Amino acid sequence: MSDALLSTLAEALADLVTAVGTGGDEVLDADTAMKWLESTGATLSGLPAADRRALDGLFRAAALRHPEGPWRDELLTVSEGFGLTEDTHAASCAAVAEQTRRFVATVREADPATPVPTCPGWTLADLTRHLGTVHHWAEHLVRTGAATRVHARDLPLDPPADPAAYPGWLAAGAETFVTTLSATDPDTPLWSPGPEPRAGYYPRHLLFEAVVHLADAEIALDGTARPIDAGTAAEGIEHHLATLLYVPWTAERIAHLDRDGELLRLTARDTGAVWTLTLGGGGFTWRRGSAASTARTEPTVSVTGDSGELLLLLHRRYAADDPRFARTGDRALLDAWLTATAL
Repeated sequence: MSDALLSTLAEALADLVTAVGTGGDEVLDADTAMKWLESTGATLSGLPAADRRALDGLFRAAALRHPEGPWRDELLTVSEGFGLTEDTHAASCAAVAEQTRRFVATVREADPATPVPTCPGWTLADLTRHLGTVHHWAEHLVRTGAATRVHARDLPLDPPADPAAYPGWLAAGAETFVTTLSATDPDTPLWSPGPEPRAGYYPRHLLFEAVVHLADAEIALDGTARPIDAGTAAEGIEHHLATLLYVPWTAERIAHLDRDGELLRLTARDTGAVWTLTLGGGGFTWRRGSAASTARTEPTVSVTGDSGELLLLLHRRYAADDPRFARTGDRALLDAWLTATAL
């Protein structure tokens, strides 16, 4: 079964569950609704932990494709209602720990002064210090239950004086972050730089910080990044798209693109998933589908590549003219989008 089909089925199920749960007795009597929801929950409870985590991600991605409002709020509770978050929170924390271990292993024996071409002006030392700062900052937010934004520059992060010690400092900070987050209810209210003001936002946020910066380190040392798991990359693409309008400078640039009604399409060569971005209204919307479901609409510009390659394209780690990608349509729109969404 393709990722695109799974995404579509998960969105349909989330919409149906929400409609049943919010419809009232005049739509469906309460006993029938409860029996149906309990039966569905029992079926989902038999899934392996990895599948439950994947389904939670699909439900959450489907919710975040809707505009802010009561319907999206209800969709965001579907995973919790079925108990999926009990497994997925721990799995997300473990994924952060694993990606950070990979980063540390990659840079530990490397020269800290090695330039990082995908982060102009940075060295491996700068990259490692940045990732360590993010972990220490996020751990502080979760531990203190910060209700408003706290800048990393205002915290006593205490990085080592010797850049060669940065990998160990990062590893220790990541371990503390994962320990703190694992002991925190993911639905704990918490300021976040994205669409979910809760503790459960942070595993994904730090996971994709680690995924992208690991690619930075690999490109710096080997000239290319290792393949990224397709499921992880797809989740990273959707996390990125869901967050862009919550970042002030990217939201402002997107608002000034002046390309209302135009479509940018990303097609994953390895899974068949398709993301269609529609510009307009001072921002953009996006949906995940398949080649079949999007065949009737002609995009302004289309890019095809493997899922991990598309993730790195969106983060400007690979250039749009890289031979990894097949492109059709208006290249100027793609360039304008990548410039506007640079983080």
